[in-house]
Amino acid sequence: MTSEGPPLEALARRLAESPADFLTSSIHVTALAADLLRDLGQQTPPDDLWAMLAPTKGRGAAARSAANRLQLISLAVWLLSDPWFARNATSASSVWLLLAIGLDPLAEIIDATSAISDADRREELVRFILWSLELRPAGETHAQAQDRLTNLDSVERVRVVRETRAAEERARQIREAMAAKAAEEAAASYGRE
Repeated sequence: MTSEGPPLEALARRLAESPADFLTSSIHVTALAADLLRDLGQQTPPDDLWAMLAPTKGRGAAARSAANRLQLISLAVWLLSDPWFARNATSASSVWLLLAIGLDPLAEIIDATSAISDADRREELVRFILWSLELRPAGETHAQAQDRLTNLDSVERVRVVRETRAAEERARQIREAMAAKAAEEAAASYGRE
């Protein structure tokens, strides 16, 4: 977050007002991304653009997860289409990296519809996109921006919950092993008496 970016409130409002079409399966994410990259100065789309953003066929959880990823990418494209980014020479290669793989951790946890409807998820997505482009919201220091992103970080929250559950499971296993050992020792000493 080395440079000051656009105002957070303006981007959050833009995200809240995203066109409903951006959450449908009929939207052509690859075309949106190619247009955005062209607007940011990249005349030829990256070779892997089509493969990275192609809709996934199939059913079930994997298909829903892939569709959610594409919806988050669509929302990111909508957000990055704000004139501020073109006026301030935002790096097309940084945007491409964000669109290609940068949103994947969020897509595993955040539902795209909540990125529009839930104020915290909306702010998290905006802050995450800015952070990915090494920008911080206008009027915030690096420390303020980092602190607020950390407080909203769903990926980190899920990681901590998983680690806590794993630690609790290890502690339970140790307690059970200790209880079994104590019972075994008690039985052995009872047998000697």
